[in-house]
Amino acid sequence: MNRVATTLSIAAAFAAGCGVTHLLRPALAAESITAQVIHTGEMEGDKLGDANKTGFRSKTFVSADGATVSIQDGNVPKHMHPNTNEMQFILEGTGTVWLGDKEVTVKPGDLIVIPKGTPHGGTKPNGRAFKAIAIKTPPQAPDDTKLLD
Repeated sequence: MNRVATTLSIAAAFAAGCGVTHLLRPALAAESITAQVIHTGEMEGDKLGDANKTGFRSKTFVSADGATVSIQDGNVPKHMHPNTNEMQFILEGTGTVWLGDKEVTVKPGDLIVIPKGTPHGGTKPNGRAFKAIAIKTPPQAPDDTKLLD
C-alpha cells in the first residue's frame, strides 16, 4: 500500500510540475521579440546605458524566453557566471581576455564562447576598450556574477 501511495504521489507531483511550467511559460519571457535593425556602430556613450564605477556600460536589446542579447562596452574584471552561458562577438577593440585558465588574444570579428562556470574577463585592451555583443542563455540573474582574483 505504501508503494502505491508513494508512486501516485510522485506521479501527481510530476504532473502538477508539468502543468505549472506549461501555464507559467508565457509569463517568464520578459518581453516579446520585435523585428528591428540595431545600428550598433552608432551606439556610443549614454546610448550604451549607464556606466558603472569602472566605466563599463551594458544595454540589453532583446530579452525573451531563454536568452538575452545586449551590447557591452568597456573593460571588466575577471569573473564567472555559475548559471549562465555567454557568447561575445567582438565589434571593436583588440587585446587579451581571460578565458578559462589562460589569456587569449581577441580582435573585431572574433566570437568568444563562454560556458557557465568558466572564468573570463580581466580584459587588457591595446587601445580602445572592447565593445561586444553578448548573448546570454538562460538570461542572467542579477546575482549570477562572481568576481575572481
